[in-house]
Amino acid sequence: MIQKMQKKGQKGFTLIELMIVIAIIGILAAIAIPQFVQYKVRGYKASCVADAKNAYTGVTAYCGENPNAAAPAETILPGKVGTTYTTVQASAGNTITIAAGAAGTVGQPGIITVTNANLSGSLVLDKDGNTTTNDLKEK
Repeated sequence: MIQKMQKKGQKGFTLIELMIVIAIIGILAAIAIPQFVQYKVRGYKASCVADAKNAYTGVTAYCGENPNAAAPAETILPGKVGTTYTTVQASAGNTITIAAGAAGTVGQPGIITVTNANLSGSLVLDKDGNTTTNDLKEK
């Protein structure tokens, strides 16, 4: 009677084999997910640095073309091109804020601040193009 319930030639995985495979997949996921998050954060930071340097170059070019005028303030939203600084474009997720040049400093850019929608903190470049604050962290 018991022989009638078992099918001949039936093959498959045992419960232990399936549990081992699931454990291996879990270990691989535990390693891969934090690495993926770190890669995303590094990408967002690199985007901020690139936009800040691009904005600094654009403001410096504006100051070179208008040597008798102080650099005006402007905020460039994600994915948009500046109205005053037409060579400056913010990447997706980044907002570029350009402060007006200090009074009496004709031909020098103001402070440039770049924030990312996926990171807390901001990247700040001073009038000489040096990074003064870099406290970008994942939200």
